[in-house]
Amino acid sequence: MKRYLIFGAIGPFVGGFLMLFATTLTSGYWIDTNWTEIGKFLGAFFKTLQYSYLFGIVPALMVGAIDDILYHVKRIAPVVRLLIVAAIGFVAASLLYGSRGPDTGVLQFVLYGAVGMVPAMLSSWLAHKYADEPQTVHST
Repeated sequence: MKRYLIFGAIGPFVGGFLMLFATTLTSGYWIDTNWTEIGKFLGAFFKTLQYSYLFGIVPALMVGAIDDILYHVKRIAPVVRLLIVAAIGFVAASLLYGSRGPDTGVLQFVLYGAVGMVPAMLSSWLAHKYADEPQTVHST
């Protein structure tokens, strides 16, 4: 249960921040940057945080379910599980968001892929650190 709480709390927060960053970067918002623009960006992030959770909770819990399934496969090490979950998050987000907007290309593919990959990796690492039970080692 802790695993799903971690994915549900961390995933939409980080994913919403990265989604806002990706859309502002592709729109050219960061060309002329000063401290007031950064303040506006953070203000917009906190104003839209409720929508990040509204639309991001289900995908985050789905990735958490994949992480939980992989956790129960004893032969998969935590680092490999983290990389598998990160790859699934990258592919899902880049296919969902990467072809949107006026420009399509490698930059959009990577930026929107990071929207799914980074929260998945961070949540999987935190779930391994705080939610996984210690495994007993059997000597042969």
